Amino acid sequence: MTSRPSCRRRSSRTEFEEQAEAGRFLEIWNLVFMQFDRQADGELEPLPKPSVDTGAGLERIAAVLQNTDDNFHTDLFQPLLDRVSDLVGRPYPGSMADGGDSFRVLADHARAVSFLLADGVYPSNEGRGYVVRRILRRAVRHAWLLGRKAPTLAPLTEVVVADMGEVYPQLVEKADFIRDVTLKEEERFLDTIEGGLTRLENVFASGVDVIPGDEAFRLYDTFGFPIDLTQVIAAERGVKVDSAGFEIALNQQRERSRAAASGADSESPGGAPAVVIDGGADWTVLKDGRQDFVGYTRTEADSDILAFRREGERVDLILETNPFYLESGGQVSDTGVVRGEGWELPIDRVVKDERGTVVSGSIDKFEPTTVDAEVDEPRRRNIERNHSATHLVHYALRQILGDHVRQQGSLVDEGRLRFDFSHHGPIDAPTLDRIEREVNELVWANYPVTTEEMNYPDALALGAMAFFADKYGDTVRVVRMGPSIELCGGTHVRSTGQTGLFRFGSQGGVAAGVRRIEAVTGPGAYAAINQIDQQLTGLAESLKARPEHLARKVEQLMAERAKLESRIAEMIESGGGSPVADEEQLNIGGVTVIVGETGSEDRKEIGTLADRFRETHSKAVMVLFSSAGRGAIHTAVTDDLITDGKHAGELVKRIAEVSGGKGGGRPTFASAGAGEAGRLAEARAALPAIVERWLADGN
Repeated sequence: MTSRPSCRRRSSRTEFEEQAEAGRFLEIWNLVFMQFDRQADGELEPLPKPSVDTGAGLERIAAVLQNTDDNFHTDLFQPLLDRVSDLVGRPYPGSMADGGDSFRVLADHARAVSFLLADGVYPSNEGRGYVVRRILRRAVRHAWLLGRKAPTLAPLTEVVVADMGEVYPQLVEKADFIRDVTLKEEERFLDTIEGGLTRLENVFASGVDVIPGDEAFRLYDTFGFPIDLTQVIAAERGVKVDSAGFEIALNQQRERSRAAASGADSESPGGAPAVVIDGGADWTVLKDGRQDFVGYTRTEADSDILAFRREGERVDLILETNPFYLESGGQVSDTGVVRGEGWELPIDRVVKDERGTVVSGSIDKFEPTTVDAEVDEPRRRNIERNHSATHLVHYALRQILGDHVRQQGSLVDEGRLRFDFSHHGPIDAPTLDRIEREVNELVWANYPVTTEEMNYPDALALGAMAFFADKYGDTVRVVRMGPSIELCGGTHVRSTGQTGLFRFGSQGGVAAGVRRIEAVTGPGAYAAINQIDQQLTGLAESLKARPEHLARKVEQLMAERAKLESRIAEMIESGGGSPVADEEQLNIGGVTVIVGETGSEDRKEIGTLADRFRETHSKAVMVLFSSAGRGAIHTAVTDDLITDGKHAGELVKRIAEVSGGKGGGRPTFASAGAGEAGRLAEARAALPAIVERWLADGN
């Protein structure tokens, strides 16, 4: 074959591409010869099994067999396109033009999301989970472009299950889960997309050629816009995005989050932060040797001191035989005592040094001798109960909620356990009861707790839970307790029965798609139940009812309250009983600001007032100060101001700061505690200046 000039090849290729884009050609396959693996340094390493990828996937072959000119016109996609048409109330145009691209995005993304969720990839802000979230939010935006402002992908997943469930039965098994997770993700993004799009429009209107990185980060952090979605929308307007600036802002936020998490989680009630120490006095080395941790099996040990240092009353020791556990994997450090000849050092800190684990405390008199190191055993046993319970609750969560549950973090001390996990929403009370019962069944079965070190691949083959693969070495420690098998370096009970009793304390959300539960075990669980029993007894006495009749008594009181609320609502609606006093009207920057006082503590009642205010006003703000109870501040903002990027929650937060309070809420209506009720007058006096800044800042 004779080579042609490179410019001629480029010209022919351009012509081919133009005609292909115009629909002159239809690509059925595109051969890719895979022969080498390019290394990081650019070197090409031959593949052990070279191959050819034809690119002739299922959709392309189906298009040929069904005599269509487009993959999306096959029976694989047509049901999805028809359903999109039903949902948006307009026909599919048959091509990429006139919104056809949005139809195709929705059809394609419905399949992608369904299979990713079925495979256990859960929406999150990192890794594979972030890919799912980006796909979901991109689909929401395309539905928005078609005029639909309601969940769209969730009903499309039902079509995917119906069409492909016979071949892929896992879709049928997880159909409800797929739809529920998709629905909640869409609803979450729909809550902020309008504000984000409005914000983008304001940025475009300013005439910028490049969206600043901090603005792109704000769209991501405040409105949930993934950076690639911002880039796509910007490209449609011929505007670029400062991606490097976005990454800088994102990394700064991550550092702030890490610092906050470290400050909140690194210190146990015993005061044992797991940090690397440096500086201070020089070490005095007494003996060469390797430190041996014996804390898995013992809480007391005779030991020589390898090295020590002293600065004032603080003494740091490195013990040759160390029974003290160093904070790791969510389990806090041990406390205890080290005794020498004529002295006793209470250990209140266990930290990491390049020489090994360091135990330290304060003491007047210290002489280096052979020592007796003793861990606070009752405290350690309670920590072990709580730590072992995290394994059991992890297993129970996956059994009852589904295998999408993945550990996202934990904290275990002597008083409680905290466990973060991936899940799409709050757990209802009956389900939480089932999980609690399942954990207690595992406790009462009294399974032996065993540990074994093995190679990482062997542990995975055994079925061990391993969700932080980047943190594991070649050899891992496998902890088994009944059906639960996990990789873990912490200390545990000898049998699950030693946990005694398990009881949930609370649950809440940590981040989008991440839930947190707190619980207690053993003595803590007993104390929690005893406290509830005492409260019920006291309540029964206050209501002059027997404990077994409390439910009936409360129902009677609630019925009476409902009647009173109904009467109050009627008075408010008729205008004959408004709880607002000392009302004044201000005009700040063209915005009407209604300010008043209220003696009501009922947020529902005040919410009714806010709704009525928003219905009857435009370009207006209402601020109510309440000195009742501990004091409160309430704000309401009309829709036209919200469209301009204003947020009631941000306004109430700023007002509350004057009185030392804090709070927040929806863009339409928000409330905050007063902090100090006596400073409400000060907050009201500062209100005009605060509103003026709030309007100017665009928040």
